Amino acid sequence: MHDLLMRRAEVVTRVAALGAKGRVALRPGREADIIRRLLRRHQGPLPNRVLPRIWRELFAATTSMQGPYSVTVCEVEPGSGYVALAREHFGMATPLRSHRSPAQSIGEVSRGSAIAAVLPMPAEDEAASAAWWTALLQRDEPRIHIVARLPFWSPRAEGAPQVRALVVAAVAPDASQRDRSLIGLEMPPEMSRARLATALADAGFSMGGAILRRSPYDTTLALIDVDGYVTDADPRLLALGLARPPVVLGAYAVPVDGES
Repeated sequence: MHDLLMRRAEVVTRVAALGAKGRVALRPGREADIIRRLLRRHQGPLPNRVLPRIWRELFAATTSMQGPYSVTVCEVEPGSGYVALAREHFGMATPLRSHRSPAQSIGEVSRGSAIAAVLPMPAEDEAASAAWWTALLQRDEPRIHIVARLPFWSPRAEGAPQVRALVVAAVAPDASQRDRSLIGLEMPPEMSRARLATALADAGFSMGGAILRRSPYDTTLALIDVDGYVTDADPRLLALGLARPPVVLGAYAVPVDGES
């Protein structure tokens, strides 16, 4: 096993030498598919939950060999679990910094001082300062995308962090075999949730959750979770008929839910 790890490290080193300078070496979709494949073929008494834990450490180690690799976390309340969740996903040896606001964490990704940021899952009743997804509607450069959802596997072991989070990075998400996408919309204030659901269905989207927020400019902002991998070029977005084109904020591999 150790010999194989050393050989893998040599291959990663050669691949990194051929890569483009400044490229963000983050492939959450590909990593998700690897873990899914491992779980499908696994058998025997070794618990399923061990496989993601081992491979997440390998992913972190090999990714860090390809360039600067640090992660920032928004943990408004110390000990709330987001730092522990980031450690679980990005590896115990990965440099990690925590901030009290999502804007600070996103700022590190924008400046290139962190490869990714772990942010609390958006909620309907959160304060305006916590609604970090609304900033992604502006398409500022570098473009920040949602690329993963945490935790990726369940059930959760006793003592494991129970919070949920999204990961953002300055790179477009890579598709996996099963994804969901997050779309940001700016709508007329009179558009109800029911009308929105109908419009999405008519355009060909299968909607999951939706978060609506009234903006200071007499419009309603919406964060929509839909089935599948969606890009900015998807013709269904224009079929919604909104004055301002929808913004694809990113996508994530659907977490696995298996036996422990």
